[in-house]
Amino acid sequence: MTTEAFARVKIDDLLRDSGWRLTDGQSVRFEYALSSGGRADYVLFDRQGRALAVLEAKKTSVDLTTGESQGKRYAEELGIPFIFLSNGEEIWFCDKEQDAHFRPVKTVFGQDDLARRKAARDVRRNPLDVPIDTRIAGGGGRLYQIACIETLTREIIQGRRKMLVEMATGTGKTRMAAALIKRLFEASWVTRALFVVDRNTLAIQAEDAFAEHLPHLPCYRVPRTGRRFQDEKRITIVTLQTLVNEYEKYSAGYFDLIIIDECHRSIYGKWRRALDHFDGVKIGLTATPCIMQDEPDLDEEDRVSIRDTLRFFEVSRPTYSYTMAEAITDGHLAPYEIYRAMTARTAATEGFAVSRSEIDWDTVDEPTRAELETLFGTQDPLVVDPSVLERKFTIPERNRAMVREFREVLENGYTGPNGIRRAPEHGKTIVFAVTKRHAETLARMFDIEFADRKPMPSVRYADFVVSGTGPDDTVDGPAKIKRFKKEEFPQILVSVNMLDTGFDCPEVRNLVMARFTHSAILYRQMRGRGTRLAPDKTRFTMWDFTGVTLRHNDDETANEGGIVTVRATDKPQSRPRRLLTLDVHDEIDPGTREWVTVDETGRAFMDAEEARIEALGAAFETWLDTQQFNADQLRLLRLIKEQIIANAADLTSFDSWRFDLPPLSMNGGFERARTVFGGEAELERVLTAMNHAIFERNGSDESDSNSNRQSPSNE
Repeated sequence: MTTEAFARVKIDDLLRDSGWRLTDGQSVRFEYALSSGGRADYVLFDRQGRALAVLEAKKTSVDLTTGESQGKRYAEELGIPFIFLSNGEEIWFCDKEQDAHFRPVKTVFGQDDLARRKAARDVRRNPLDVPIDTRIAGGGGRLYQIACIETLTREIIQGRRKMLVEMATGTGKTRMAAALIKRLFEASWVTRALFVVDRNTLAIQAEDAFAEHLPHLPCYRVPRTGRRFQDEKRITIVTLQTLVNEYEKYSAGYFDLIIIDECHRSIYGKWRRALDHFDGVKIGLTATPCIMQDEPDLDEEDRVSIRDTLRFFEVSRPTYSYTMAEAITDGHLAPYEIYRAMTARTAATEGFAVSRSEIDWDTVDEPTRAELETLFGTQDPLVVDPSVLERKFTIPERNRAMVREFREVLENGYTGPNGIRRAPEHGKTIVFAVTKRHAETLARMFDIEFADRKPMPSVRYADFVVSGTGPDDTVDGPAKIKRFKKEEFPQILVSVNMLDTGFDCPEVRNLVMARFTHSAILYRQMRGRGTRLAPDKTRFTMWDFTGVTLRHNDDETANEGGIVTVRATDKPQSRPRRLLTLDVHDEIDPGTREWVTVDETGRAFMDAEEARIEALGAAFETWLDTQQFNADQLRLLRLIKEQIIANAADLTSFDSWRFDLPPLSMNGGFERARTVFGGEAELERVLTAMNHAIFERNGSDESDSNSNRQSPSNE
């Protein structure tokens, strides 16, 4: 099983996986005779019969590096740049005119992918000699965009394959990326690019931006899982959720360049496998600053996220950085000020007392009633942590106090103890809420408070959107966001996980923090929603009603920093949420009112079936990333994944009898699966582990057959 002949059998399968035709007598030629008298194990040809690459086979007991010099010698003799080495399990690749060393790749490149790369190499020129289109980037004094493109170009020429760019929100990451893409295309260093985002709203924004800035490079957005990539287009825009269920259909050489937007959320478990599949140069874009990882009070999850992000991009610091402080100093971002005013209950850092009589018992379900009765049996009143407000407890008067305070200060300003009066700018407002119910409540309260500002009663002065949290997603979210950006009303949009990142609306002048977060990453992302410049906009105001700016030291002292990444969150199961309504008075604590001076240094909207498809696909990738399988086993598992995705709406487990149904039966059925996994016991063990990881964690508790070979039709 370790002979070269056996390795070649497995290599043949790898070639078929990438679409190579082994029997047409032209595409793949075996034991190819060379003029020197030697024989290349495999030579790969294009459709016109021109040699593209050499593939040297080695048995699994031999280190692949032993074939490097031989492969290079054969490629030199044939006058081709590409060499593959493989033992049927691993594949290594080298472009001898560009790479000093071989590197591992996930698949042999497809015939069209190799031909495209070879054609581009023949006309390639130095991209540093290609002028940057200043109509796209660098105009208006934005020289940092030019500097970023020059830095990335030099790194690519020097052979670096992973880079990380930190640019503050509003400084034009997408425009910079568009200008870089155009330069690399014109220099023939790139012929097909992938732009990856993690939300459909960001995909739509990117598609619009590329259509505007790169009209001569065909660009499209993959709308959902199951749609094939369009080979004739040059730029593909896709969400991670779609990519994770599609990437295995393409060879590792399909894309030459992969740009990952908001990469701080995009590089963990279930996503990483899809990103690693493609061999193209990878550039991560983030607006979250990349320092502070050694701060003693940094959230531990944030600290781990920084480490993993830097590790993914193989850097110790960003390849290029342009911070919020620099952008404010240079006049490219709006400065901000903080108005902090907390209610008496919120400001109670040691907790606040709640007595039995203050609870609206009519709103309490039986499990919660039993829990509270137990707690009140030992003490009355209870001491409540303010951080559970709007999660476990809600105080309607607290929400009303925040709304009233917002309007009062917005219209009349606030004069501090120093006698100086300040007033925020009127304009579009984003409110960050805790839950869907909290968002609905605040939207209604704001709408009532500003009823006199509406042209007619039916117009919504305030509305709300929810996304990324599962069953509570706002179905018409995109339409609401579009109205908020393009129309006069709504003036206020309350958000839960929808507008925290990647949302572009320069007219936003007020950010209301009705939600507390310990994450420095998320805090800086929310703050970034107000930084973009707009006509007559001199600054924006952050309204802190929760003390979140105190947690993150955003005060009169200059504070610039933050971190890089956010761990992808698990989608929670749908369950009714019952809040305990506290019928208590709450109002703004006058002692907490203050202006804080900050200077210049300071998921897709999908239906239930598509949501399940994405959840199962992501769970499969997460599980697969923790396992070790050989090439034959991975090939079979990919077929299983395809069946899971195709039957996601009805499937509650995948059991072994399904191997005897098409299309798996055409791949050898159960007998083939048993052989590949070394016996029925091991096959059942793998399926049991897979089912537990994929289905039980996504709300499917029933099994088709209780892990046996009996089909339901025969029971």
